[in-house]
Amino acid sequence: MIQKYLYGAPFDTESVVAPIPASQGEPPVGTVKTSESGFCFACPLAEGDRVYGLGEANRGINKRGFVYVSDNVDDGLHTENKQRMYAAHNFIVISGQQNLGLFFDYPARIRFDIGFTRRDWLEVTCERADLALYVITGDSACDVVKQFRAIIGRSYIPPKFAFGFGQSRYGYKTQADFEEVVAKHRQAHIPLDMVYMDIDYMDHYKDFTVNPENFPDFSGFVSKMKEQGVRLVPIIDAGVKEEAGYSVCDEGKEKGYFCKRADGTDFEGTVWPGWSHFPDVLNPEARAWFGRQYKALTDCGIEGFWNDMNEPAIFYSREGLAERLDHPPVLHEDGTIEHFGQAIGWLNLSNAPEDYARFYHKVDGKMVRHDQVHNLYGYNMTRAASEGLASIAPGKRFLLFSRSACIGMHRYGGIWTGDNHSWWSHLLLNLKMLPSLNMCGFLYVGADLGGFNADTSRDLLLRWLALGVFTPLMRNHSGCDTRRQEFYQFEGPEDFRSVIETRYRLIPYLYSEYMKAALNGDMLFKPLAFVYPEDEIALQTEDQLMLGNEVMIAPVYTQNATGRMVYLPEEMLFVKFGPEGRITQEVLPAGTHFVKVALNEVPLFIRKGACIPVADPAQTVAGIDPATIRMIGWPEASYDRYDDDGVTIPAEE
Repeated sequence: MIQKYLYGAPFDTESVVAPIPASQGEPPVGTVKTSESGFCFACPLAEGDRVYGLGEANRGINKRGFVYVSDNVDDGLHTENKQRMYAAHNFIVISGQQNLGLFFDYPARIRFDIGFTRRDWLEVTCERADLALYVITGDSACDVVKQFRAIIGRSYIPPKFAFGFGQSRYGYKTQADFEEVVAKHRQAHIPLDMVYMDIDYMDHYKDFTVNPENFPDFSGFVSKMKEQGVRLVPIIDAGVKEEAGYSVCDEGKEKGYFCKRADGTDFEGTVWPGWSHFPDVLNPEARAWFGRQYKALTDCGIEGFWNDMNEPAIFYSREGLAERLDHPPVLHEDGTIEHFGQAIGWLNLSNAPEDYARFYHKVDGKMVRHDQVHNLYGYNMTRAASEGLASIAPGKRFLLFSRSACIGMHRYGGIWTGDNHSWWSHLLLNLKMLPSLNMCGFLYVGADLGGFNADTSRDLLLRWLALGVFTPLMRNHSGCDTRRQEFYQFEGPEDFRSVIETRYRLIPYLYSEYMKAALNGDMLFKPLAFVYPEDEIALQTEDQLMLGNEVMIAPVYTQNATGRMVYLPEEMLFVKFGPEGRITQEVLPAGTHFVKVALNEVPLFIRKGACIPVADPAQTVAGIDPATIRMIGWPEASYDRYDDDGVTIPAEE
């Protein structure tokens, strides 16, 4: 059952697409207080209640015991104390004595105190009492999620090639850089479907341009890569460089498609290109215009994009820089300055709240200040891309994912979880985010495998790739000032081949389960607690996940470990994929086991009575031979495999 409650004058985020009539009176749970100072929802938490959701958020699968803030921010230092990340997903499920879902449809900063200030208390607050609250009751946590997914619309469906392996690095600049990546993979017989292009492919970091010196015949180069089975996937940033003669800038200014200051002039902030304007993607006309710009690259044969810096990130604005320079640090008599406020904080201008209050969007003829709708920017940039690509090539699937998002964007693209670190703790955080993101509709998700920031190690990369085998987006990506982490930077390339080949062996299953989840409004990854709600150990297990309806995954996430402890809620078949196509199978009874997993092996567990399809490995997704597909699992089990052409967008019922 879904009930909707309206407060004040909510901004239409278009996160919910189903028509839900507003209910009168008070919600059936909790208390709501509204005033000029904002909105507050509060309700008690019983001792055994677990709280799930919030999509891309820090800490555990059970969110109880911390404060989370939905206020999209460009901050890549995801330490355990961080309350904000790149995305805002305001849906939670309270599961215990009852199963209750709460969605706070609000486009700006909102705070979730989930049993932190008081263990037995949930409090959700925001500065303006203008929002819609959806209250969902159900028989189980899964039932609540399925009801929610039904009202927010179908999840994005990528092309089948997007389930292949991708290699990326901030620092690939020239045609030779990309050719080397492809050649090294092909020479070592390591599968590869995509190579990602970070901002250095552009002409002076200008969106929808290509550096003419490094890529004198870009269309020809794209075609050459496709002949080798590889697609190039360029990045697009939110900031449009301020430069006379640059057509995107000139047209955007001429037609008024950039965000404005209060005085009607175009707002300017710096990002990678220098002074930049920000497309007003909340304005339908500007959004359609920005979406059409992708044609400059699709005309060259590009079939996938990743949208970045779209919180939007702002290094500093003209106003912010001027204000800071007007108040330089004050020298003490001994020649020092005040440490924290001036030495450390004085030039810290990035992503300042004041800047987000300096510019406006034009919505339905009215000017809306950006900070009041901040969390919608990345969503609508990716919506612009999706709608633009749909007009360029109707009915065709494109690969599309974003760094920043909120609920609603799941209909238009996937997300990657941003600039993580080469830390073992971030491998585990990657695992824990997966079901939370699925709850909010985001199925095509993944992390920077191996870590974007800091220096990875061979064993961390192999273990992270072994988790990435199961995530829809499987991409090795790293920063330009870190240790190179392509497989060929390490000894023993055969170990990397073993792990990445396993991904391709499992694509018949992974693609099938993804499509079932997307078409049926289901989760691809579930916490064990969702499947075994009466099992006390399963309720507390957060380093294992259920994948689809047949599989449990339990990756190794500890350095120097030869295996790990695994809890089986029921009898399962323990399967290990190893080098040279080796597959071992062992029936294990319910209970706790230590299982050995070598660095070149990928483990999974098949539920009793189930089986899954596997194929022979191939160098590309298109190269997988359907004739080699066979079932592994329990005797007499059967599996209903979904498949399609991988190119056409399925019709919605």
